[in-house]
Parts: sequence; structure tokens; C-alpha cells
Amino acid sequence: MKRGFPILAIVTALLLSFALYQALIVAPTEQTMGNVQRIFYYHVPSAWTAFLLFAINFVASILYLIKRSEKADMVALVSAEVGLVFCTVVLITGPIWARPVWGIWWTWDPRLTLTFALWLIYVAYLLLRRFSNSSQTAILAAILAILGGLDVPLDYMAIRWWVGQHPSPVIGGGGSLDPRMADVLLINWAAFLCLAWLLSWTRYELEIASRKVEEAHAMESLMEGLR
Repeated sequence: MKRGFPILAIVTALLLSFALYQALIVAPTEQTMGNVQRIFYYHVPSAWTAFLLFAINFVASILYLIKRSEKADMVALVSAEVGLVFCTVVLITGPIWARPVWGIWWTWDPRLTLTFALWLIYVAYLLLRRFSNSSQTAILAAILAILGGLDVPLDYMAIRWWVGQHPSPVIGGGGSLDPRMADVLLINWAAFLCLAWLLSWTRYELEIASRKVEEAHAMESLMEGLR
């Protein structure tokens, strides 16, 4: 690992701790929903972070199809893995928040359905990369990733285009949010971005090491075959 990694790890830990304090203590209690609304500070930043990582995956996949760049392929893989982690957090925190507020765990609302579809696409993407040994695996995965990337703007705009159970956006959608809540939301998103960066950096370095080991084994097998 490079010298900057421990610094990023420390900054991330401090920022996550500060964000937790802000979400649980500093942020005002929402008048209608009460303390359960505090999950908002984890649900929304997780969704934004997942969308960002899937957008990176989308761009990296296109670059791989154009240039056959191994680096682009690794970036696509890493961003998909870490993005899926944050998307899973979204799908877990959403029902936990919905149950006391809506009285139900799940409904096939346009936003919820598209988020679940997005999650399934990237699960399929990673399963394809994990279990397929075809020489065309990376190409097929890139095509699937582009399909997932096209779902991201649909998912983001769903609550603006269609009426559903999911509430309207409180930022950039005509809604209102207490300035103190907005500040805490952005602090938590900054913490989640640092965490995503840390996880992606770690996974990228591991992927480089893994591919080097695979290349060494392939070369060793080749040399043994020539003896």
C-alpha cells in the first residue's frame, strides 16, 4: 500500500465518527417521524455513493470496450463491487425506515423497483465475472454494466417522473429540508465518499496483486509445458 493509505484510513475513521455524532446527536429530530428519520443520513448518502460508483463502472466499461484497457477493466470491477455494497445498504435501510413510517416493509414503487433491479444487474455482473472462464467474460460483463449504468438515471429520476410511495426529493426537487439537516446529510455523504474511496483503493490494489499472481502461475505452467 502507498504511504497515503494510512492517512486516508485515519481521515475516514474520524469523519465517520464525526458524521455519526452529527446524525444521532446534532441533527434536529424530525417532527413527524421522530428519531427513526435519522436513518435518512445513511440511506440517502449510500444511494448517492452507489450511483456515483455505478457511473464510474459505466464509464470504465465503455473505455474497456473501446481500448481493451486492463486498468479500465479493473476500475470497472472494483467500482461495481463497492457500489453493490452501498446499494445493499440502501435496500436494507429503506425497509427499516419504511416499516414504522409507511406500515409496510416493501412496495413495488417505481423508485424501489428500479433500485432492486439495479442491485440485481450488478449481482449478475459480479457472478458473471466470478464464475465464467470464457475469454469473452470481460466483454460480456462490460455490456451488462452498461445496461446497469443506463438504469442509474432512471432510478434517480423515478420520484420526479412517476408518482409512488417513495417521498419526493428534499434537495433539488422542490422539497424543503432544515438547513441543519442538510449540513448533516452532506457531512455523512463526505464520510461515505471517503469510505468508498478507501474500499476501492484497497480492492484495486488487491486486484493488481491477484492478476500478477495469476500471470506468474500462467508463466510457470507455460515454462513447465516447454520442458
